[in-house]
Amino acid sequence: MFKVRSDEPQYAKLWDTETKDTNRYGLNIETTPEGSDLRDKSLNINNDDGIGDNPNRYKQHGFFFNADNCIACHACEAACSEKNDVPSHISFRSVGFVEGGSYPAYQRMNISMACNHCDDPVCLKGCPTRAYTKFAEYGAVLQDPDICFGCGYCTWVCPYNAPQLDPVQGEVSKCNMCVDRLEVGLKPACVASCLGNALDFGVIENTPEGRTQTKVDIPGFPRTDITHPNIRFQQTRSMQREVTRTDSIPVKYHKNDEKEGRYLPVVDKKHGVKKHWNWGKIFHSHENAHVVFTLSAQAVMGVFLFFFISAFLASSPINAIANSNAYLPILCIIVGLIGYGLFKLNMHLGKPHRFYRGFNNLRHSPLSREIAGVSLFFGALAALTFFSFFSGSVINVIQFLLAFTAMIGLVLGSYYMYKLYRIPARPYWNHWQTGTTFYGTMLSLGGVLLGLLSLPFLSNTLALSKVLSAIVLAGLAIETIGLIAHRRYLTSGEGEAGAAHYEQTTTFGKVYLLRNILLGVNIVTAVTLFNIGIDGLYSSIFASLLVISTLTMAYLGRILFYVLVIPTTMPGAFFWKNKGFVEHARETGLADMPQMGVAYEHHHPFKVGELMQTIKENSLKDMVGHMKRILSGG
Repeated sequence: MFKVRSDEPQYAKLWDTETKDTNRYGLNIETTPEGSDLRDKSLNINNDDGIGDNPNRYKQHGFFFNADNCIACHACEAACSEKNDVPSHISFRSVGFVEGGSYPAYQRMNISMACNHCDDPVCLKGCPTRAYTKFAEYGAVLQDPDICFGCGYCTWVCPYNAPQLDPVQGEVSKCNMCVDRLEVGLKPACVASCLGNALDFGVIENTPEGRTQTKVDIPGFPRTDITHPNIRFQQTRSMQREVTRTDSIPVKYHKNDEKEGRYLPVVDKKHGVKKHWNWGKIFHSHENAHVVFTLSAQAVMGVFLFFFISAFLASSPINAIANSNAYLPILCIIVGLIGYGLFKLNMHLGKPHRFYRGFNNLRHSPLSREIAGVSLFFGALAALTFFSFFSGSVINVIQFLLAFTAMIGLVLGSYYMYKLYRIPARPYWNHWQTGTTFYGTMLSLGGVLLGLLSLPFLSNTLALSKVLSAIVLAGLAIETIGLIAHRRYLTSGEGEAGAAHYEQTTTFGKVYLLRNILLGVNIVTAVTLFNIGIDGLYSSIFASLLVISTLTMAYLGRILFYVLVIPTTMPGAFFWKNKGFVEHARETGLADMPQMGVAYEHHHPFKVGELMQTIKENSLKDMVGHMKRILSGG
């Protein structure tokens, strides 16, 4: 147990006596009923099986932040980092600020924020490895880095930037509420170290001594309806009607009198209106592995879908491919293509050798379900390809079953590939246009891929080229409808959604324009090929143009999908928690200086041989034990 000093000051001790029964959302503050099996269990802190005697051990606790008192001394950050041995480039608690006005009426408000140990923690539901647990003790949401495989999905879904993905270690960690201190009646380290008495801690909804407010929002704090965070605020000082962030995010906050004076996010056109290319940010994006995976998976799913449907049609030009010598090579190529996409995605993980843990949270995580669906599709497709080298009545039955299995995997995998991006904390993604883009790409890229692999090997290409052109055109039309609706949604909205559109038309404005031009070119080309088919030199040139243009458009659209998203995160400072400064530090070499709080990404060191050796040495026993636990229901 945590050792309490004999001279521990009174302000470092928990103060709660009487508590309320429910919080403002109508949820019980008591985390588990009297007599529950979850009670009277040790947290096994440092392998100590003792149980704390805190009378409020089974009540939801939370932080209280007095914005009037915070002086941005960063003592809370330092105390947290020292106690938890946090490296210099990440921080469980961080201090940012918003500012407004001008001299002599300039105002600045500091905000100290860590994990809010929410009533409905989306990090817990989203994590595919089940690295998160919400404990009955204090309502703490704790995360185990030793389970995490570094996908970073929890950092996407959290509205408050609480989970921290370490770019060096390749795993996530976060605030643990200092439960070891709570067990012995002490407040968390950050609270005990606060110089201005801005931070406090206790049972949620209890008003600390000397405070008059327990509000749920202040300027710069994201919406609370996503997770019901356990943090309360006091802010008696009035701010300017409009306050800005000092980081690179083009968002500011405007006081809305119709919404009880709340400060709502609006677009801050701080970067001007000039259009740029910014190819460097595109080609060196951290999310390029996701681009490769999603595009390859959707293209292969499209090809398989065409084969599957045509098998039930009396006559279809696509059946001619299935009955030709090109069929087996096509199957081998698409299996290799999706296999490459899966490999790129796995190597994108912080801990690639823990890949098998992605199936742990099928009950809640859309990412786990996507992994399961795509893996089922890939496995069944690979098996189908293998059995296609043989013939016979029994083989035909096996092929039939494998095809249906692959189709089930396709439906599940593609649906949850879409669902995992419907994240309220990322408004740019949280629109049905994500679905039209993904399924439109499945048709357009699938049609292009099938044509590229089959048309050179067939003698009669006219009918098939018209069918494939119609499929590509349908995919492009679906994507166009979604893009138009998405643009209306972005331009009519404010906050992070509007800010993403502002970035789309400025920071990446020329790339965005090029993608739209290519979309128009592809539609015209597909219509032309649908009318004339591919039967001669000129039509073959048109087809080649469609292939190149569609692939380019798909890549540009998909990388924009990732680089444009702006999350609902807390404001940063000039240097700390500032995406723009992080990019600058890595480009200029400032990241080599640990005091900058920035690190290069070092968690992708594996080559294939090294990866296999790591699995063999470090994870084989772990994997076997993991499978035994699953089979035994543990």
